Amino acid sequence: MNLTDYVKKVSEEDFGKSFRHQAVWNSRLRSTGGRFFPKDGHLDFNIKLYEEFGQEIFRRIVRHELCHYHLYFEKKGYKHQDTDFKTLLQKVDGLRYAPKSQKEEASYHIYCCQKCGQQYPRKRLVDTKKFRCGRCLGKLKLQ
Repeated sequence: MNLTDYVKKVSEEDFGKSFRHQAVWNSRLRSTGGRFFPKDGHLDFNIKLYEEFGQEIFRRIVRHELCHYHLYFEKKGYKHQDTDFKTLLQKVDGLRYAPKSQKEEASYHIYCCQKCGQQYPRKRLVDTKKFRCGRCLGKLKLQ
């Protein structure tokens, strides 16, 4: 079963409404489970979250995006802060936030000052020749 057919199935079973647009995988998504595009009605989904967390969590992500989809076409509040959205999401047991990937959580680099021991967690690599400790101006070392 392809992704669009799966989304149509979830829409019929959980909402009792039809899904009439396309659903596609987007491997570039990082921190979100999916996206709804009001301009053309299609949905993007994060394939990495599906692979890491499985069918059950992914179905809840699909429900979240379908809440945006159905509320938008019913001309109701479809944004995260809207009461209509929050109510429908709770009713169908959709995920409010995408789960954090284990790879995403473990991707911090810890730098330590060689002089005072101050630690600096960073997502990106730092040029240790250029940057120094903010406390004592000591040299930084990647742990």
